[in-house]
Amino acid sequence: MKALKGWDNIGLILKIYGLAILFFFVFRLMLFFTGIGNIDDVSDSYADIVKAFIMGIRFDIVISGYLLVFPYLALTILFLLNKRSLIISRIVFYFVFILFSVSFLICAIDIPYFNQFFSRFTISAFQWLDSPVFVFRMVIEEPRYWVYTIPFFLLTILFYMVLRIIFRKSGELPVVRRLLLLKIVVSVIFLGFMFAGIRGRLAQKAPIKVGTAYVTDNAFLNQLGLNPVFTLMQSYLENLDKRNEAIRLIDEKVAITKVQQYLGISSANPYYPLYRQVIPDSVASNKPNVVIIIMESMAASKMKRNGNTQDLTPFLDSLALNSYYFDSIYTAGIHTFNGIFSTLFSYPAIFRQQPMRESRILRYNGISNTLKKLGYSTTYITTHDGQFDNVEGFLSTNDFDQIITEADYPSDEVKTTLGVPDDYMFRYSIPVMNKLHEKGKPFLVSFMTASNHGPYYLPEYFSPRNTDLKDQIIEYSDWALQQFMKQAAKQKWYSNTLFVFVADHGIHKKRSYDISLEYHHTPLIFFAPALLPGNRIFNCIGGQIDIYPTIMGILHQPWINNTSGIDLLREERPYIMVNSIDNYGVIGKEFFLIVKHDGRSKLFRYRNGSLKDYSLQFPEIRQQMDEYARCNLQLFQYINDNGRQFVK
Repeated sequence: MKALKGWDNIGLILKIYGLAILFFFVFRLMLFFTGIGNIDDVSDSYADIVKAFIMGIRFDIVISGYLLVFPYLALTILFLLNKRSLIISRIVFYFVFILFSVSFLICAIDIPYFNQFFSRFTISAFQWLDSPVFVFRMVIEEPRYWVYTIPFFLLTILFYMVLRIIFRKSGELPVVRRLLLLKIVVSVIFLGFMFAGIRGRLAQKAPIKVGTAYVTDNAFLNQLGLNPVFTLMQSYLENLDKRNEAIRLIDEKVAITKVQQYLGISSANPYYPLYRQVIPDSVASNKPNVVIIIMESMAASKMKRNGNTQDLTPFLDSLALNSYYFDSIYTAGIHTFNGIFSTLFSYPAIFRQQPMRESRILRYNGISNTLKKLGYSTTYITTHDGQFDNVEGFLSTNDFDQIITEADYPSDEVKTTLGVPDDYMFRYSIPVMNKLHEKGKPFLVSFMTASNHGPYYLPEYFSPRNTDLKDQIIEYSDWALQQFMKQAAKQKWYSNTLFVFVADHGIHKKRSYDISLEYHHTPLIFFAPALLPGNRIFNCIGGQIDIYPTIMGILHQPWINNTSGIDLLREERPYIMVNSIDNYGVIGKEFFLIVKHDGRSKLFRYRNGSLKDYSLQFPEIRQQMDEYARCNLQLFQYINDNGRQFVK
């Protein structure tokens, strides 16, 4: 630093740069060790690991530059005037300290957020801003969410101490008088270097983007190179872009025509693009009850039949052997509200859009509406607050007669922010369903479990076999389902009931791709011994959006299908689409296409876990799959924008 003697403005800023980059490195190191299981062979990945950390420094320089521009300008003005100001120095000190403290807080929050969603921190994390108390309670009740506040506080205190020393020593340096023109030239040149650092690039026309970090074949290492403050800031700016409010991926007329072709709609309704009147070969006189259990985070990878050796789901595994089991089913999105909406109303997820949470609540021809027209009563039961994600308001508008939430349970049974344990919810539901049966009407009851979501709670009366809490919770969730089915089997309505088991989304196992297949791959089980005798395994590609039409096919009742879904027992689809905040994926029998928000795409042969991009070898397949997704997304946007989602 001797070369910078007399250049107080530059020397001070460079020291802060170095300090900030060091602290960002520490947080990145913590993220690396928490996610190291995503690297198959660390010893063979040293070069890629180094690349990721070097890329991280680039993004850290970008953020540090943004935060230090105004402090540098303030210090430069004093420098040009040959002045020192204790007041301005203190203002700059606290300005820098506060901004970087907030940045470090984002880094600390980003670690558990990334481990949950396999995505760096973005504006999507604030989707529950309308429920701050609920979210706060949920966080403080789960140690794995707040444990990272310890290093945050320690590092912030250390940052404060070192920063104070830097400023104090800088203030002790004598003022060196230099030629004003020279000072201006050098200061402007350094400012140019700062702006170059903020851009993150020199040669390219566009500044650094998220995609710049993707320099390896490992999805985890690619994201490791990012800075969560950068991803948050970029997603916020993108969110302000009006173009992001409604997607424009393809011409609407093209989308309508193509999707109708995909679904085999030959005589299209001029007003409702997805309208199909479904008349079964024979209409059943019996109307079975329908029970849909949406299981929190119950990934297919946790089941024995999908390769798990820990025996975490003995009940689901045994049930699958005596049911109609679909082994290639994928969830629409990555959040619970995506799972609820797509399962009950058979439409895909569209990036950050959330029909259930919008101030304008639309009506849809979902399973509740359809079964209600057939004389069913409709009930939704969850463990916790019905206001969360606007579930209660949305479902009430969409023909659910009764919604049972945390407010309906005894207060002493509420164990966490997520309400009552799963098994208590199921026990509570039995007399509710008995009363529904006594009314002489068939019923639809949809459950949303929660125990497999933090904050975790294990009842003292449950004895797990595994030692890891996450495994214990899966064991408990499976056991709670078993207890419910044991009790249900004793009831008068059991033999005339169709039970459907599906997850809202999965959990991450191995992040081989930028969109985690494990997070979207869900078990789908149809169980009804009297209605579906024997067992069958189906290998067809499908999704949550196909559950409602498939149920209607099993019921053998006439109905109007105005959705994106198909009856998996009678129809086939070439691909299923999944959505991951800003990206989408398309899954076929052989290939898995991932399309990033900036249009970049990769085509994988996912069945064998291949990380090779086959886009150049199979350009037509890549184009077909991408078009399939864009058309389906655009059509749903058109339907919602133009009021075509509900047929009276």
